[in-house]
Amino acid sequence: MAIIDKVNGKKIYIVDTTLRDGEQTAGVVFANNEKLTIAQMLSDLGVNQLEVGIPAMGGDEKKSIKAICKKKLKSSIMAWNRAVISDIEHSMDCEVDAVAISISVSDIHIQHKLKTSREWVIENMIKTVEFAKKNKLYVSVNGEDSSRADIEFLITFIEAAKKAGADRFRYCDTVGIMNPFNIKSNINTLIEKTKFPIEMHTHNDFGMATSNAIAGVIGGADYIGVTVNGLGERAGNAALEEVLMGLKYVHGYELNVDTKMFREVSEYVSKASGRELPAWKAIVGSNMFKHESGIHADGAIKNPENYEAFNPKEVGLERQIVIGKHSGKAALVNKFKEYSIELNENMSNKMLQKVRELSVMLKRSLFDKELVQIYNDLLEEQ
Repeated sequence: MAIIDKVNGKKIYIVDTTLRDGEQTAGVVFANNEKLTIAQMLSDLGVNQLEVGIPAMGGDEKKSIKAICKKKLKSSIMAWNRAVISDIEHSMDCEVDAVAISISVSDIHIQHKLKTSREWVIENMIKTVEFAKKNKLYVSVNGEDSSRADIEFLITFIEAAKKAGADRFRYCDTVGIMNPFNIKSNINTLIEKTKFPIEMHTHNDFGMATSNAIAGVIGGADYIGVTVNGLGERAGNAALEEVLMGLKYVHGYELNVDTKMFREVSEYVSKASGRELPAWKAIVGSNMFKHESGIHADGAIKNPENYEAFNPKEVGLERQIVIGKHSGKAALVNKFKEYSIELNENMSNKMLQKVRELSVMLKRSLFDKELVQIYNDLLEEQ
């Protein structure tokens, strides 16, 4: 199910954390049945690994994780843990096959959050990793606040994790302060120095989560952490649908995922999270393939490739030519062909004037019934 770089054959794996980091969005709570549905949808879509929650929370959280594991999905199921052995025991009780072990690696976190030392961080990480590996779990070691950590310490930390038996390192841009150029450089350096698999986990505080995640892949990372719609702490995470389509159309990767499910999954997560799916949302927003302005609508009618980067059906959407203030005659004439009405030059000119007047008054594009009413009114005036 990996994504493949068609140039060099390198495989990239997608780790979705909608059910963990996504649910950590302030005010968001998924019901247990919603968690099961989202997990099933993401597995059907083709996501490699699902990070589904925090077993140490107990209660409904643990219950839903156990239920997801019992579904025997195609995706690997991962649980999030602190670098605490009792957390791993809770994860084992849920029967997940993978664990994320998270601990802070930046000096600001070590000194002001943990109030401890770098040595303590490495010691506790090693102890927890060794316990997890002893119990035959796949282990991702998460470096919280990696982007603000001293890179030499990160190298030491990764080498220690590698020696303890960890399977990969999660590079966390926890407060979203990186840019694609520095991310690419940092990841390239870490991989050159450690020869260890790296996962990108990027936040969107400055609107660069998706570009930073992809830049990490260009720098050599093998895994990308994402959430549906970019849901997540504060401004969110790299968006699943944006990352995958960006890899395909901007960077030429081959996707082994069912992209036709994107809109359906995005709508479901939007409703379950109580967070609006904006019309202007990249990839899956309803405006992605909606054309109104005269030049754009005319170009899209002549050949959709003039103004569309890919076919709307690829992500579960449809093309729409809407009529409003910015429409031109070509769009209006084309629209009325749907009603089997051929507008002549005189009628199209009159209609366009009326359409623009009504659109300005209503502050929106017009509904089909409103267009037909304008047409009928003009016929009566003749």
